[in-house]
Amino acid sequence: MTTIYDVAKAASVSPKTVSRVLNGDAPVKAETRDAVEEAIRLLGYVPSSAARTMRSNRSGLVGLVTGAISLAPQSTDVAGLPEIFIVQGIQRSMELFGMTLLISDTGGRSERVPPLIRTFTEHRVEGLIYVASHHQSVVLPDLPQSTRLVLVNCFDDRQTPAVVPDDREGQRRLVREIAARGHTRIAYLSLSPSLVATTLRKEGYRTALDEAGLPYDPDLVAVGETSADDPSSEIMRQEVERLFSLAEPPSVICCGNDRMAMRLYGVLRSSGYEVPRQVSVAGYDDYRLITETLFPPLTTVELPYVAMGERGSDRLLSLIGGSDPAQGDPERIAGDVVWRDSVVDRTRHS
Repeated sequence: MTTIYDVAKAASVSPKTVSRVLNGDAPVKAETRDAVEEAIRLLGYVPSSAARTMRSNRSGLVGLVTGAISLAPQSTDVAGLPEIFIVQGIQRSMELFGMTLLISDTGGRSERVPPLIRTFTEHRVEGLIYVASHHQSVVLPDLPQSTRLVLVNCFDDRQTPAVVPDDREGQRRLVREIAARGHTRIAYLSLSPSLVATTLRKEGYRTALDEAGLPYDPDLVAVGETSADDPSSEIMRQEVERLFSLAEPPSVICCGNDRMAMRLYGVLRSSGYEVPRQVSVAGYDDYRLITETLFPPLTTVELPYVAMGERGSDRLLSLIGGSDPAQGDPERIAGDVVWRDSVVDRTRHS
């Protein structure tokens, strides 16, 4: 194996000069640098990252714990979007700053999280990011006080720096846009009541109605699924029948996520309702595999997973640089409304 001493001999310089060229920590004449770099190329010398880490106390490594790889095909039942989109945002941001991302997958088993985190700390990562499968509260193992950790798509009771979706604001934006297009009877078909997002999105729904001067009618709020693990079209069918039996039925139904909206399309059509001529439908997430292939294409609001990943990376890099506060409330990222053809603009048809 070629060593720094072999390079120094080939370039007719001292090992210290080779070290200066490699680390860029002292001025070196241009011709000397050229000689060293040519010797490195000819000998195929690969600098030891471990040695550099010991000298600088910087590894350039960041650890990421997620279930995005093993659970990607099935995670959408709960999250709407696979968390791999968050990982992509993190990877993109880390590359821009020259950091290397080490990814460990939990395989959907929470008991794997502590040993994975411990392994990362043993390998001298400069920081850790934990990505949850959906917006939720988490309990992570105790870590050394010096550990830099950022949570994405989740939060804890320790005020660990966290980045989460602004579910309340996202739903508010969507319902506000729908009301602005002349809809006054806006129904909401929610996800499982056990999810954090369900409570927040209902709050956003009510806020938008208040801002539009529309009364809140509890009869227009329905549960589209009772369990995040077992979404059932039969429950939805019963609720749709109830909604359309009201004296004033809804002109539009907002769904807890795009997958629910896809099921609703089927329920409505099997019941003889045409979308959007007889009833409009809106989703949540902007899962384009669904929203752009449904007919008509689905109006929805973005679940900003890529932006959350990028912001989580920025927070961690700031922590590493010592310029970000270590604690605080979760930072919320809101998505934009994506308007397509599944919601009729009633201001143009009145």
